[in-house]
Amino acid sequence: MPERPRIRSLPIPRTPADPGFWRSPVRGARFTAVLGLVLLVGLTLLFVTGLLSYAAYNPDLNRVNDKTPGKGLLGFYLLSWPTGPHWLYRLTQGLHVTAGIVLVPVLLAKLWSVIPRFFALPPVRSVGHALERLSLLLLVGGALFQFVTGLLNIQLDYLFPGSFYTLHFYGAWVFLAGFLTHTVLKTPQAVRALRDGLPRGGPDVLAAPDPLPATLSRRGALALVGAGSLLLLITSAGRSFDGTLRRIALLTPRGGTDPGPGPNAFQVNKTATAVRIRPADTGENWRLTVRGPAGEFRLSRAELLAMEQHTAHLPIACVEGWSTSDQQWRGVRLAHLAALAGYPDRPPGVFVESLQRRGSFRKAALRDNQVRDGRSLLALEVNGAPLSPDHGYPARIIVPAAPGVLNTKWVETLTFGEL
Repeated sequence: MPERPRIRSLPIPRTPADPGFWRSPVRGARFTAVLGLVLLVGLTLLFVTGLLSYAAYNPDLNRVNDKTPGKGLLGFYLLSWPTGPHWLYRLTQGLHVTAGIVLVPVLLAKLWSVIPRFFALPPVRSVGHALERLSLLLLVGGALFQFVTGLLNIQLDYLFPGSFYTLHFYGAWVFLAGFLTHTVLKTPQAVRALRDGLPRGGPDVLAAPDPLPATLSRRGALALVGAGSLLLLITSAGRSFDGTLRRIALLTPRGGTDPGPGPNAFQVNKTATAVRIRPADTGENWRLTVRGPAGEFRLSRAELLAMEQHTAHLPIACVEGWSTSDQQWRGVRLAHLAALAGYPDRPPGVFVESLQRRGSFRKAALRDNQVRDGRSLLALEVNGAPLSPDHGYPARIIVPAAPGVLNTKWVETLTFGEL
């Protein structure tokens, strides 16, 4: 009788839950620990500078400044934002955004290095392990959410539902909960891995049991991650500087050539056309309304120019991380307008309203310390020339160390008093 053909059994395909599925020779506890410690420092910097940025908006001063209603105890850190040094917000927000961009390769490499653990079975082995898994969910989900929304905000691409300020604020606290828990649980292991090369009491659980031939060493992989971060630094950090550095900041919307020629040739966020400011709104019929205990006054631009003029050298710095160098602003001190409104000795805060009819910050409140600072102006000129329409003609607010959105353009009304 003829032999029956033998049926060759097919290998059972491996699943991500099988440690043998992951075969990269680069993964390992020491590789992951290096990335983790870099993130520990970097993410701490991001969280602190993020809190400072939120505080700079003075959200507890007035409801128009507060984009996170109902924040409750999460607003415990808020402080009266100072006016000095005048470059404070330029520094803190520049660090926040630049560090966030630079950490992207590190974050992605860290997630790649630990991805086998996401599929490990059983999913929960103990109460401590369950806590670790929960912290990992909050940490990874929160980090990805914060990085994605932050990067979209830098590019002015608001593809997410709701307000960026609200989403980013609450996302930061979700991330922090996971970050702190995971740091407490994992830092001792990371330190041991850097010191000894292996976690205590066992093999390197992150290393592949059946690795492929090495094409890149772990040091080479770390160098590749570092090179990626360096490239992002070079092509993004320049949006906070002038000249060549700004021109090579290719990954940010403020990285190109300064807009237009002349004294007004520095960055803007929103143009007059974009917010529907018409020439008729800012022409001869425009009047500034000033209100206070002394009554209501309506001042033309010519009358404002006839008042005592002062000069302040201040930058513009925005939440997207871009900023300008110090510009020479000239106009009337807010403290002098407060005196006209009925506060000659100790000016209070001021409620500012713009001709702009749409947008989150067409109205804003400034604190009393901001009004009292001699560098806080209702600016009428910049760099020796009248303001351009895009820079807020006929008049705009300029305050030292304040976020750009609080330096209201196209000012229509100033109401001095308790906020």
